[in-house]
Amino acid sequence: MYKGKNFDSKVFSSKDFSKESFLGTTFNDCSFVNCNLSNVDFSQSSLQGVVFKECKILGVDFSKCNSLLLDFSFELSMISMSTFSGLNLKGVSFNNCEIFDCDFIQTDLSNANFTNSNLRGSRFQNCNMRFTSFKTAINYTIDPNVNTFKKTKFSTMGIAGLLSTYDLDIE
Repeated sequence: MYKGKNFDSKVFSSKDFSKESFLGTTFNDCSFVNCNLSNVDFSQSSLQGVVFKECKILGVDFSKCNSLLLDFSFELSMISMSTFSGLNLKGVSFNNCEIFDCDFIQTDLSNANFTNSNLRGSRFQNCNMRFTSFKTAINYTIDPNVNTFKKTKFSTMGIAGLLSTYDLDIE
């Protein structure tokens, strides 16, 4: 139903797209609000200026999207067991999200913002995290030996998430 279609400035509200295929679909300046996007196939899809707000996103492989001009943001969404590996996500915003058990491997997260987001179980490896903000994020575990930092923002409370790979006893 949605394969290969083009959508411009469309708002998708309170829809259940679970297991839907958006193969080769183009979304320009679209919003998904309160939608279920569990196990959606975004293969070869173009996401430009797309906002996911109050959505359930489970098992989505965003790395299969058309990476050219990829531009999206997330707000108040539950994102679980999804993949963002190998993507250029410069400046992406995850605002008040639950990001559980997601993969960020070889991902450019420079200037990204994880405002008030819970990153429980998410994996970060070989990521560019220059100027990224984790200042109000919680439950992250990030190995500084395998990721690139410069002016990356962390809170004092969250610093334990950077040191967990060293098996330290922090009190």
